[in-house]
Amino acid sequence: MSEEKKKINGGDLLIKCLLQENVKYMFGIPGGQFLAMYDAVYRWGKEKGIQTILFRHEQAAAHAADAYARVTNQPGICFGTVGPGALHLVPGVGTAWSDNIPVVAIVPQVASKYADSFTLQGNLDQVTMFKPITKYQKTVRTIEEIPDAVHKVFREAVGGRPQPVLLEIFEDAFVGEIEEDKIPVLPSEKYRPLEKPAVAPETIQKAFNLLINAENPLIISGGGVARAEAWNELKEVAEYLQIPVMTTIMGVGTMPNTSKCLIGATIAGPGLTAARKADVILALGCKFGYTMSHGEAPFWDNEQKLIQVDIDPSIIGRAKPIEMGIVADCKQFLTQFLAEVKKTDKVTQREWLDMLAEQRKKQIATAIKKSSKDKVPILPQRMIKDILEFIDEDAILIIDGGDIATYAVEQIDFYKSRPPLSTLQAIGMGHLGTSVPYGIGAKFAKPDTQVVSISGDGSFMINIQDLETAVRFGFKNLIYCVGNNSAWGMIKSGQKLVMGGRFIDVDLPDFDFAGCAKEFGCYGETITEPGEITHALERAKNSGKPAVLDIKIKFDIPDTTKLLLSMGVL
Repeated sequence: MSEEKKKINGGDLLIKCLLQENVKYMFGIPGGQFLAMYDAVYRWGKEKGIQTILFRHEQAAAHAADAYARVTNQPGICFGTVGPGALHLVPGVGTAWSDNIPVVAIVPQVASKYADSFTLQGNLDQVTMFKPITKYQKTVRTIEEIPDAVHKVFREAVGGRPQPVLLEIFEDAFVGEIEEDKIPVLPSEKYRPLEKPAVAPETIQKAFNLLINAENPLIISGGGVARAEAWNELKEVAEYLQIPVMTTIMGVGTMPNTSKCLIGATIAGPGLTAARKADVILALGCKFGYTMSHGEAPFWDNEQKLIQVDIDPSIIGRAKPIEMGIVADCKQFLTQFLAEVKKTDKVTQREWLDMLAEQRKKQIATAIKKSSKDKVPILPQRMIKDILEFIDEDAILIIDGGDIATYAVEQIDFYKSRPPLSTLQAIGMGHLGTSVPYGIGAKFAKPDTQVVSISGDGSFMINIQDLETAVRFGFKNLIYCVGNNSAWGMIKSGQKLVMGGRFIDVDLPDFDFAGCAKEFGCYGETITEPGEITHALERAKNSGKPAVLDIKIKFDIPDTTKLLLSMGVL
């Protein structure tokens, strides 16, 4: 008799496929249809290097997967059970979709025999629900389909413009069995291209000629530079040619603030001058979204010659007229562009850059003077300054909220350099409630790195329940700073500036965030005096626990908001 071959179920096969993709963590909450998957992790998956991370809400789990992907530049994995679990994932997946972050969302579906039968959690068209916020959706009905489906969703998640994808697996596939070696599970290099296509030499030459002959050239570094890990090439090009660089929010960290070429991450001060007066712009992985004022007047001049480089052809020319549109990975483009640059003499001085650099010095000096005041209630600018001066050089910084996020961005690159892939903000969707789960996801990505979050009191409350998750995993040097003005600050600012101070549903009751944090098992402290902020941060850092600092700040309106309103943009 022939020896009977070992059989595995769909849960085993899925975990085998995910391990082949180097997946270490899966963020989510259990469900009945996931039993085979969980059992595979328990029996042998943990030993091989994969772990499920239990959250208290699927939205937070999806945010954590998003943060993990932002920090590692590898797909983050989240999951939720059929029906309500899938519904709860939507906010987190939608946030990742808006910022072009590769997240793989895995949801089960009820067994086929119960389709359209009004069974518990059934009758929900999950694929249609996720279509607007995922790049690709794949449904698996049988165990044999699992490997090919995993290959396809990962290829789509990381190929071209990275974005979330959906993998829906029917319970039939999870409980089905198959001989272990019947279907191959391929490594990534066997089913998707890992190299980026080269740009035509004549295209590189034309772009170079436009930029080198410009009187007032400008480079914009967007999220595409971060995703392509092209920051070294960017710095070398900019400094060789002495061209000013403005980053988008998603591009923060792609140019160090130790470089004279960096003029900031916001359209304010030197950024506003550059946006209006540049004659040739090289935009790298930049969508010209709302934080870049959509590329429109009065911030920009549409007579400018724009060279737009993006991996996604649908982005090019979408917001602003172009002189050249180049479909390319930013790293591949900059590598070839740098080779062309180095054929010319190095530029030693450019008056245009000198002027902008001087403006930046004055902008920083003015901001620091204002943010150094010892007023009580604490000025939000003071809170931001003290945090940004305190954090470690390699810290991961999370920005979550409305007005408090605006204050943070105003000073984001005034102090220590932000390393690449270390500033996490849900900028595209403007989603609130990311602070707690982003902190957890970032810690799983880099457990030995300091993680500091800046949030408003309204936004911090949204996923506060997962402080328990942070405590359960014993994270240290994870500090949540809550700017507490007992208000939905951004909406209150709007009601004050536009609606004559007719406030409705914007004032929040005073809440003891420090006391609440202690009940979860965190270190908690309330700060009311500006001189105590740095000391409290030090105590939080040394507490050996996740920490929450409840910092009582004044309700005020950011200068950026006032500027935009004065220019008729808001």
